[in-house]
Amino acid sequence: MNVPTSKPAAIRLSADVGGTFTDVAAFDETTGELKLGKTLTTPQRLVTGIENGVGKAGTRFDAARLFLHGTTVAINTILERSGARCALLTTQGFRDIYEIGRVNRPEAYNLGFRKHKPLIDRDMRFEIMERMDAQGTVLIKLDDEQVRAVVKQAVAQGAEAIAILFLHSYRNPEHERRAKELIEREFPGLFVTASHELSQEYREYERTSTAAANAYVGPRVRTYLTEMENHLAGAGFGGNFLIVQSTGGLFGVDDARRSCIRMLESGPAAGVIGTKALCDSIGMKNAIAFDMGGTTAKAGVIYQGDVLMTGGALMGGYATGLPVQMPMIDIQEVGTGGGSIARVELGNALRVGPESAGASPGPVCYGLGGTEPTITDANLVLGRLGVDRFLGGEMKLDIEAARRALNDKIAKPLGLDPVKAAEGILRIATTKMAHVVRWVTTERGLDAADFTLVAYGGAGPLHASAVARELAIAKVVIPRAPGHFSAYGMLVADLRCDFVNTWFTPLADAPFSTMESIFAGMEDTGRDTVTRGRSVSGTSATRAADMRYVLQEHAVTVDLPVELFKNGDRDGIKQRFDAVHQTRYGFSVPNEKAEIVSLRSATIGEMRKPVFEPIVKGDSKPDAGAGRGARPVYFASAGFVETPTFDRAKLKAGNRIEGPALIEEHASTTVLHPGDKLEVDAFGDLIIEVRRN
Repeated sequence: MNVPTSKPAAIRLSADVGGTFTDVAAFDETTGELKLGKTLTTPQRLVTGIENGVGKAGTRFDAARLFLHGTTVAINTILERSGARCALLTTQGFRDIYEIGRVNRPEAYNLGFRKHKPLIDRDMRFEIMERMDAQGTVLIKLDDEQVRAVVKQAVAQGAEAIAILFLHSYRNPEHERRAKELIEREFPGLFVTASHELSQEYREYERTSTAAANAYVGPRVRTYLTEMENHLAGAGFGGNFLIVQSTGGLFGVDDARRSCIRMLESGPAAGVIGTKALCDSIGMKNAIAFDMGGTTAKAGVIYQGDVLMTGGALMGGYATGLPVQMPMIDIQEVGTGGGSIARVELGNALRVGPESAGASPGPVCYGLGGTEPTITDANLVLGRLGVDRFLGGEMKLDIEAARRALNDKIAKPLGLDPVKAAEGILRIATTKMAHVVRWVTTERGLDAADFTLVAYGGAGPLHASAVARELAIAKVVIPRAPGHFSAYGMLVADLRCDFVNTWFTPLADAPFSTMESIFAGMEDTGRDTVTRGRSVSGTSATRAADMRYVLQEHAVTVDLPVELFKNGDRDGIKQRFDAVHQTRYGFSVPNEKAEIVSLRSATIGEMRKPVFEPIVKGDSKPDAGAGRGARPVYFASAGFVETPTFDRAKLKAGNRIEGPALIEEHASTTVLHPGDKLEVDAFGDLIIEVRRN
């Protein structure tokens, strides 16, 4: 391990903590060198895993001027239902809005269907005398004494956090601010969050759910970030500590401590930002960011050069999930990762995931106590992973243990041999992962076959070609260091601040001066936020509006270039809305009137990006030294085939390889199926042409 003996001038450090592995990237801005570290996540104390990863990257915290961090703490707290005991303060008469929800019934004929379960029990939801109208005019003044009494009762019932949601506070937050001030003064130990701090949009149920979720994860996230800060200080770190938001942008740790819910998809979002940077560098407009790690598989979309965003998501899925209303990258995920457990269930049905072996005990082949066969075990039995090459040889895999587990738990109950059982596991996993890609494309009216699949995560390159073939995608790109790609994405992220302002106005009557004033206010606040105490190379802002046809309920988000406002181009806005509606729903009505629902602004604080030099150019045939021998690998179309393996670090730009082949590197293996063709581009990315079935 090469640990510096003196402090370098400018190390940019990033850490992505996943359910199974913790990835670290260290970029030296002086030399341009990128060092990587990967280690098993340490669930009991996540900081330990990060420190181990920093050591494996050959650096130290005190050598860095910038530390960027993405973590699954917030989302895991919600999915595991392991958050704080919370109380909700809401307007009198609205105590049950959180439980009533939207009265959706996604499975209309499922008699056993159960709707969402709120994070805050009914006996911890309290009604407060106060009321405003939809314009923000006070109708009933807030009762301060009632707030004090109710919170005292909640604390007596064990409340560790308080969520505040008053009707129409997105229009006038005066009562929420006052209630929060009273609570923090009387009960300084409580975590207190008010809905207007998180969402300035209408829809009371979604805003209630968002505030409740922030309160639910708040104490745990606050404790974790404080622990991380203390560890950094103790390690001599004197730089800037920033967190990745679900938008893919960065924000300060103090903001993250208050608005924890903005960290829900921080790690996956960084991977999509890394994909966007890759697309920009190689001139690719449309790409699907496909991230398969140890616990889940995720997908996001780059369309016409932009990351596709959404105004909210359902935590836990559409059927029983809870909504979070805030800007974020549109990422869908499924419980299919390398550590996903395969089981035979009632009726001899083979199920893969969503349960995961995680980092502890992990897959059977890790030899750390796991007994349930996983996707990783299946890949090992099929020859796609090398017994002595996992994590660059740091972790030797136990193929016999994996084979026994597959035989005893899957093959025998189904009357198969272990190889067929392993193949079945991978086929199911491929189908599930193809579905998650369709969710982020088809639901927006896009055809996945029109996109390039950019695959990363430790397990992504293992399965990328199979997933692409399932979706009729012709081209796959495996970026450099795919096993650390989300950590790399943090290195190319910018500071970001998003605002949404609900503003119901018919487009035909919308005064441009008023719109300009609203946008200018959001952008001024955004610039102040992203530049506060930080060095940025510049700022920029994007504008959008949520729009719908008159008498419609749901809106679509339409990007609005500044030129439309300079020219007062109302027709241009309408045409853009019609085009988005056509793509999303398959139809548009150009002659129908439209209305604006909300105005959106995103302010970017641009940070200097790492610049990577092209790799050495070679011939079409890889050098002899790049080969690592061959081993039998199973492919459904051909059975076991003696398959050549290559060391990715020794491949050169212009090298071409025809499948079957394996390209191995420290934290991942790329599987090239028979008939697939691969070429190494100028920057070391693997460009795969997928053979059509």
